[in-house]
Amino acid sequence: MSTRLGRRILTTKDTKENSNLIFLSSFVYFVSFVVIFLFLPVFASAQTPAANSKLYSLDEALAAIGPAPTFRWDPFFSSGVFTVAGHTAAFAVGEPGGTGLLMVDGREVFTVPVPYLVRGLLFFPEGFVTTAVGALSRYQAEEASRLRIAAIIVDPGHGGKDPGAVGEFTIGGKLFRSVEKDIVLKVSRQLHTLLSTAFPDKRVLLTRTGDTFPSLEDRVVIANSVSLKENEAIIYISVHANASLNKAVRGYEVWYLSPDYRRNLIDKSKYDDPDDIISIRNAMLEEEFTVESIMMAQSILGRLNESVGRSTPSRGIKAEEWFVVRNARMPSVLVELGFVSNQEDALLMADEAYLKKITEALYKGISDFVSTFERSGGLTGIQ
Repeated sequence: MSTRLGRRILTTKDTKENSNLIFLSSFVYFVSFVVIFLFLPVFASAQTPAANSKLYSLDEALAAIGPAPTFRWDPFFSSGVFTVAGHTAAFAVGEPGGTGLLMVDGREVFTVPVPYLVRGLLFFPEGFVTTAVGALSRYQAEEASRLRIAAIIVDPGHGGKDPGAVGEFTIGGKLFRSVEKDIVLKVSRQLHTLLSTAFPDKRVLLTRTGDTFPSLEDRVVIANSVSLKENEAIIYISVHANASLNKAVRGYEVWYLSPDYRRNLIDKSKYDDPDDIISIRNAMLEEEFTVESIMMAQSILGRLNESVGRSTPSRGIKAEEWFVVRNARMPSVLVELGFVSNQEDALLMADEAYLKKITEALYKGISDFVSTFERSGGLTGIQ
């Protein structure tokens, strides 16, 4: 073997070895290329969480989104929904680095860095979390600024020395008595339980919890003395049973205070306005309370129609100057469950299953009104 100008002269053996080396090198390069091509997405995905400046795990996203949030995952559609304080943020996963849609409360849609899955784990880009937190916080702030119902007064009529209406019948040779104060107390207690469970953030109060006799004035004082913060309201539901000299009359009905009756609703000490302006404010608030009372009456009657309308007739919504509600400074209704003077109604109101139906109907009607009132921010904006 000799050299010339520093260059190696290859022999036949050298050439063969070099060819083998070139082939081996090419094979290794080819295999490496294939491996990188096939597995680069996996490597990239595995490294993505560490490579981004800010990514959130599911637990971190829940902690950032708000107080007591919940998360629901749908594996079939690869989509999720965050819920906090009754507000929702829905999304579907995508590819790392991509963008997707975030829908908040079904009303607003945002284009955001899309959440994605890595080996079965969810990761949330900072832009997604920031947008969700901002929108959800805004909805909660708007809700907090709107008028909300803070207290619900449930008033079982009569009680104690005042039995209310009483119906007596001879059935199968035995005396059967239907007593208003007992029926309405049973319904009111059950209603209190349902409302308290459904609205833990509200004060649900009974004007009587046993066989006692708060006067009509006492009942209204209980309602009017509930302390309310700014942007808080209260509603009043008085529960009764009816009676008539005509034993054939039966059915349920809902009453509200006649708009012809005028109350002093404005606290003059809060205003420096002259009396004529105070009078205008009072009239406006009176009208708003009347509208809201009618709305509540409609909600309750609608639910009663659905629940027991096939068992007993509806007598509709009526207006009257009932003292029990006329001096209550709030939307108020009086519900007559049926006629104790009518044997069919009396027997129905003695049936536990029927009373449960009526109670659930009252609960649903009140809940419907509360939902409508709070979503709209309430009509009674003058305090």
